[in-house]
Amino acid sequence: MMQKKIRMYGMLSAFLYCGMASAQQQQQQHTVEMIPFGNMDQWVDRQIKESGIIGGALKNVYAIGPTATIRENKAYKNMGGSPWATSNVMARVAGITKTNTSVFPEKRDEGYCARMDTRMESVKVLGIVDITVLAAGSMFLGEVHEPIKGTKNPQKMLNSGIPFTKKPIAVQFDYKVKMSDREKRIRATGFSRITDVDGKDFPEVNLFLQKRWEDKDGNIFAKRIGTMVVRYYNTTDDWRNNVTYSIMYGDITGDPAYKPHMMRLQVEERYAINSKGESVPVKEVAWGTEEDVPTHLLLQFTSSHGGAYIGSPGNSLWIDNVKLVY
Repeated sequence: MMQKKIRMYGMLSAFLYCGMASAQQQQQQHTVEMIPFGNMDQWVDRQIKESGIIGGALKNVYAIGPTATIRENKAYKNMGGSPWATSNVMARVAGITKTNTSVFPEKRDEGYCARMDTRMESVKVLGIVDITVLAAGSMFLGEVHEPIKGTKNPQKMLNSGIPFTKKPIAVQFDYKVKMSDREKRIRATGFSRITDVDGKDFPEVNLFLQKRWEDKDGNIFAKRIGTMVVRYYNTTDDWRNNVTYSIMYGDITGDPAYKPHMMRLQVEERYAINSKGESVPVKEVAWGTEEDVPTHLLLQFTSSHGGAYIGSPGNSLWIDNVKLVY
């Protein structure tokens, strides 16, 4: 009887050891790669002087890229191989130079993180409030076409996504959230009255892998290969570190995790530069298969989920250490 118990304990121990070893091997098989400049420790400080008619203030407009200070009013192009763009921009409309900054470097431990704020931005002409716009903080993989020349069709001012052919299984990052206490959102475009929009405002992270192609007329089409979208509904008491979200591949409409309002094809119109140098919409026309290889990666972090000029002032999203898991 005693020998049988000893054998059973021995077999159980061996089983547990093998299980632990297998789990460790599985964990070791995963490779985690930081997206370039994804540690948020390097920032470009663009010091831009706004036009005198709106006050002539010197504004700090931050970009994610190799540490530098730029003291001139010139259009920004991604520097040093940084794939990141933000909602921080310089606009030049009717000869007037104006800036917006809603993404900020913030000290964290020995380095920095990114803080995105949803806020109201007012332009004063000769000391009188003239235009008020709601600006959400956003950072994404891609480029901005500066200078911005108007508020119409803001997505056309962006080149969304970067060339990318890998197939990560997940995205990983550190985050922190502060929610506005408003029950409704605000819509403020600057050229119409400020109105309420039903529904609470939520910070969002979205990642899409696309397989793009272009026709002879310069139109860009895409299949959706990979999908990950998450929204945050509550303020966090502290940082959440190394949070990992799985990427779903292929047609996910039958997956229990599929949420059409966040994940459907063409959920938001994005633009890209075609071979003719034109900014055109990317038309998502079909789901790809799990075997398809992507051509582009889109990844966005934003303090408000409702699109341009819609959100709740007071929302903030902090992000650090953005990685892909393979």
